[in-house]
Amino acid sequence: MKSKRCGAISALCVMSLVTAACSSGGSSSSAPASGKAENGPPTEISIITEFHTPEPPGPDNPVLKEIEKRTNTKINMIWVSPNNWDEKQSVTLASGDIPDLMKISDITNPLMQQMVNQGAFWDLTPYIQNYPHLMEYPKSVWESTRINDKNFAIHSVRPIEGGGFPAVRKDWLDKLHLQVPTTTDEMYKVWQAFTDSDPDGNGKKDTFGYNMRDWSPMMDNIFNKSNGKWKLKDGKLVDVASEPGTREMLVYLNKAYKDELIPRDFSVMKTSQAEELATSSKSGFTSDTILGLWRQIDIPMKTNPSADFLALTTLNGVALQSPGFLGVYLIPKKVPEAKVKKILALMDFGASEEGASLAINGIKDVHYKEVDGFKVAMKQADVDSISVSSFGKVFERFDKYLWAYAPGMPKEIFERNKKIVDERSKVSIADPSIGLISQTGIQVGGEYNKKISDMKIKVIMGKETIEAWDSFVSKLKEDAQYQKIVMEMNKAYQEKKK
Repeated sequence: MKSKRCGAISALCVMSLVTAACSSGGSSSSAPASGKAENGPPTEISIITEFHTPEPPGPDNPVLKEIEKRTNTKINMIWVSPNNWDEKQSVTLASGDIPDLMKISDITNPLMQQMVNQGAFWDLTPYIQNYPHLMEYPKSVWESTRINDKNFAIHSVRPIEGGGFPAVRKDWLDKLHLQVPTTTDEMYKVWQAFTDSDPDGNGKKDTFGYNMRDWSPMMDNIFNKSNGKWKLKDGKLVDVASEPGTREMLVYLNKAYKDELIPRDFSVMKTSQAEELATSSKSGFTSDTILGLWRQIDIPMKTNPSADFLALTTLNGVALQSPGFLGVYLIPKKVPEAKVKKILALMDFGASEEGASLAINGIKDVHYKEVDGFKVAMKQADVDSISVSSFGKVFERFDKYLWAYAPGMPKEIFERNKKIVDERSKVSIADPSIGLISQTGIQVGGEYNKKISDMKIKVIMGKETIEAWDSFVSKLKEDAQYQKIVMEMNKAYQEKKK
């Protein structure tokens, strides 16, 4: 029912977008190859994206003003909290009132895909080749983000390695004389110690193992030795929900729940609430990109300088590759062609070494200083929310070690993180389903995913037995509509291989 309602809404907004675009003229491949400032009045550009800093940069932010100055633009940044980012995307798409540049967190977003097929967004294929810094993004990522074999999207480029994965309070391990866990069995024992052995030394039993941030699909991946919802098995894609590893994971987390090693209310916690358990030194395990871990440890370090979140290199021999992008940006058809080129020039500037450094490091001697060739953040960087997690969400250059560094990070931590990135790259697993679409999945996949998620939570919390999970999986395997999704995903996978 939900998909039908979205379809009706999107049809109306697509009509308005396409109609508004009729006056923009035909497409052309000619375009300026740089985001550098040009003569004439500034081009006004509105951008909507999420932020993951404590506060978003304000409209008078000095870095924003400098970007505008260097690109001859006037940028209206619409920052959205990660707590309601998914909802905001749906509402914005359905409304038809879309900013000039909109980020979508998932390339397979059903409403976005439908709107692309109905002509609501610009096909950027004829243009992007004229922007040299955008063309420095990995070819594999440009290919995996194509829709109908065309580039409608500029990917929010990210490293292949160093993405979200469990991390441990290294200072707590050291205090309790524990080793860094490399298996889930070892990790469970650490969770128990962090819960029972007073790792923060305050004399109270007020800490626990894992804050459950991004627990699914991350724990699924670790137990299944996979990456994402789909696992390649004997040359075919299978849903990991039906795999033995997921069952094992549910038994594992149910035991952790009964032993009170994870939050009792994990099922209703928002991302920011889970992070708060880490930043308030209540949980000894969290998960994030290596960069994001520095944000989570920042507050504990203010009262305990030795506080340290160490990103695990592997668990059960598993490390996860990132797809090379974290969402995509699209330009609605209502934007005139001349402005499309200006937007692409702005993004090209952001993909240059100059633009990306400005976005994530800020202004020299204001937000950072250079020490032995290493950019060291100054206090003003925090004040102005300068980070990969703010402006770095928009203005991005491909950098293998991007997630290894954060403003304010000491050089020795950066070097440690680079080694973790290098070690993960030797064993990391790629997601085989990137860019694959099932039309049935677009229509009803969300409903199935919710049922799967709800059942996982019930089993973990003991509201359903593991035998009930077995029965649930058996029914999925017999569900003709769900198996159609599996069939379509495999067909798309085989076509992609050709």
